[in-house]
Amino acid sequence: MIATQESFDPWAWRTSEVVLAPQAFESPDGSGTQAPWNDELQQQLADHLAVSPSSAASLDLADRLLAQPATELLRQQADQLRQALVGETVTYVVNRNLNFTNHCLQHCSFCAFRRDPGADGAYWHSFDTLQERAAEAVRLGATELCIQGGLNPEARLQGSALRYYQALLEALQQAAPGVHLHAFSPQELLFIAQQDRVPLQAVIDGLLASGLGSIPGTAAEVLDEAVRARLCPEKLSAREWCAVVLQAHRSGLRSTATLMAGHLETSRQRAGHLLTLVALQQVAWQHSQAGFSEFVLLPFIGAQAPAALRQRVGRDQPDLPAMLALTAQARLLLGRWIVNHQPSWVKLTLAGATEALRWGCNDLGGTLMEESITSAAGALGGTAQSVEALRAAASSLRRPVRERTTLYGLVPACF
Repeated sequence: MIATQESFDPWAWRTSEVVLAPQAFESPDGSGTQAPWNDELQQQLADHLAVSPSSAASLDLADRLLAQPATELLRQQADQLRQALVGETVTYVVNRNLNFTNHCLQHCSFCAFRRDPGADGAYWHSFDTLQERAAEAVRLGATELCIQGGLNPEARLQGSALRYYQALLEALQQAAPGVHLHAFSPQELLFIAQQDRVPLQAVIDGLLASGLGSIPGTAAEVLDEAVRARLCPEKLSAREWCAVVLQAHRSGLRSTATLMAGHLETSRQRAGHLLTLVALQQVAWQHSQAGFSEFVLLPFIGAQAPAALRQRVGRDQPDLPAMLALTAQARLLLGRWIVNHQPSWVKLTLAGATEALRWGCNDLGGTLMEESITSAAGALGGTAQSVEALRAAASSLRRPVRERTTLYGLVPACF
């Protein structure tokens, strides 16, 4: 296997160090006793972000914001900013989730999805099965297929992991012509490169040639090495995640941005994560790339997590008031840099996600049609939503609602 940094273009590896916010252990956490967030502080934060999001001063201000409690004032501030940036319309996408295998060589402390080959509940779907599901999704009106899986070292074609993943995309294109392929996290992209001992750019170029449309920004968890050492020590590092995203964006691929919160992290570590997202978006925009398409908050689900982690976290389901506060805080911090914000109805339930629309969100995500990863963790939100249910959720708040594409465009009437 080639050395880690040799997987990346030199510019991406250098820049990945620059965009990472200062690690939170350098300063103590906490500003919760300070005065409520106000317009003056918001402007100070915006000024700092415009100059240097990855600075200690930016981190101090962002931490102060992320230590704010879930008050009506915080909700109103986030809701007003949402309205100013994206208006009143709530959007959603008709999509299908395809988790093609749960065979995985990593052992993340929070994951109830992974299986060893041959273990109870292990699966690796054939292309025929995935094509059938893709074709069914088209019949049900899907414009997107979201494709992710475990890190399966046996997923090879003619000895190559890249050829397997290319063939997977091509098979889905054949079964669902014209559908947007939103596939493969930064972790999966780096895994393919390492399996084949080729540069990451060769993987990105090969997948683009086979129909890749955009990538999910999962596997980020919290972009802080102290947290990752306890939560997912086998996963790619925070710096590696940033380097993959930098190269994907520079190649013209848009991605989502995520934060998995509500476990072992502090407000300061959350703040550093969000500041890193801003810095990455700035790099994309400086090079005339669109960068991140949306921000998705992923509350931690611990119902099926290992006992040691469950005990440390102290809850099996998300703390809704805390996640609503973080929803508002993320809207205020990310500001104009990432304007589309989406809650997870799988993790919060549809009722919780609907409430999040009042705390800064403007999108309800996708119909999914099936979901394996979060449901395996013990989430209560279900595995699918109908278009009617998503539209009714937005309408219950007297907000207009419309279907969108993966990249927030209008759905063609002839699709």
